[in-house]
Amino acid sequence: MRIDGGCHCGAITYRAEVDPQKTSICHCVDCQQLTGTAFRVSVPAPEDAFEMSGTPKIYVRIGDSGAARAQAFCPECGSHLYSTSVGDGPKVYVIRTGTARQRQELVPHRQIWHRSALHWLPEFEGLATAEKQ
Repeated sequence: MRIDGGCHCGAITYRAEVDPQKTSICHCVDCQQLTGTAFRVSVPAPEDAFEMSGTPKIYVRIGDSGAARAQAFCPECGSHLYSTSVGDGPKVYVIRTGTARQRQELVPHRQIWHRSALHWLPEFEGLATAEKQ
């Protein structure tokens, strides 16, 4: 599926080819803090299927596993755009679906880090669930 989108102010735009079946909800504490809400919805795009105009600001977070993740956001409006690995090797851009014009069509099919889900959230029935990643 072809998607396009960008940040709230329009300084950064992107286009990508994604598999909508890989759309997921992440309940990890990092996603809660970075979004300022209960979870994040995202969809991966391989490096060769992702193109962007504009230059995001990158914040590198070292996760509990010790892996570094680059968190990309607009330096003007602060919209979170994607995360990806740090260093050499092929990249997968984990796009924040709220920034895609086609966000209505990117329905989550799984949820991860469910052990960190806030207790007051309703259960998302029918989704594959993993307590960690």
